[in-house]
Amino acid sequence: MSNRNLRATIKPLGDSALIVQLGEGISPSIHELVSNLSTLLNDHPFEGFIESVPAYNNLTVYYNPIVVHRLQINRQTHYTPLTPFQKVSDFMGELVKQIGTNKFHNERVVTIPVLYGGKFGPDLEYVAKYHDLSIDEVIQIHSENDYLVYMIGFAPGFPFMGGLNEQIATPRKETPRLVIAPGSVGIAGKQTGVYSLETPGGWQIIGRTPLDLFLPTISPPTLLQAGDKIRFAPISPKEYDHYKGMKL
Repeated sequence: MSNRNLRATIKPLGDSALIVQLGEGISPSIHELVSNLSTLLNDHPFEGFIESVPAYNNLTVYYNPIVVHRLQINRQTHYTPLTPFQKVSDFMGELVKQIGTNKFHNERVVTIPVLYGGKFGPDLEYVAKYHDLSIDEVIQIHSENDYLVYMIGFAPGFPFMGGLNEQIATPRKETPRLVIAPGSVGIAGKQTGVYSLETPGGWQIIGRTPLDLFLPTISPPTLLQAGDKIRFAPISPKEYDHYKGMKL
């Protein structure tokens, strides 16, 4: 189903990329449009297209401006040559008209095993006390819902996920940690995420998964993609050792 009434705002991002804005805020319905547009573009790329990067409510499109400059476009004249941005913007504008409520992308459900608490979840007790809940209640609430991966960012393979129950939504730490281990599962406001690499960070760490979220030697190098649905499954220390190093 096409949606010729859908309005998108297209803005340049430097001289070799542009952003297609499809709405405001964090919304599964808006992100579905972003995912549909990304799928359509990857299935029907223009010459000079490099890659697209989905985010909460927009899609960034990277292109080779030299290749795009050489493309012949029907409405171009000898007197008013179109810039690479105008050519790609026109292309994306037409593509936006083709996206609607039908899903063009394959929705994948990925289960992430998590060992909650202890040395792997040093902030779990704080989150429980912050909300006057027991530790088991926090684990149950965090693992009972599916989460939509809206975007990959901050670090390679780091998934930003929405849909966190407000019962356990917790502000970031006032003083970030200098080092957070890869696989650490955190909460920041109404978001939850998983650290893919060892980095500094200010999210409240409640557990850790033994799975690798970023392996640069394989393709694709990231375990998760924007549009995936995530389920967290509580596991025991013995199960953590079993899953460690396992590839999905």
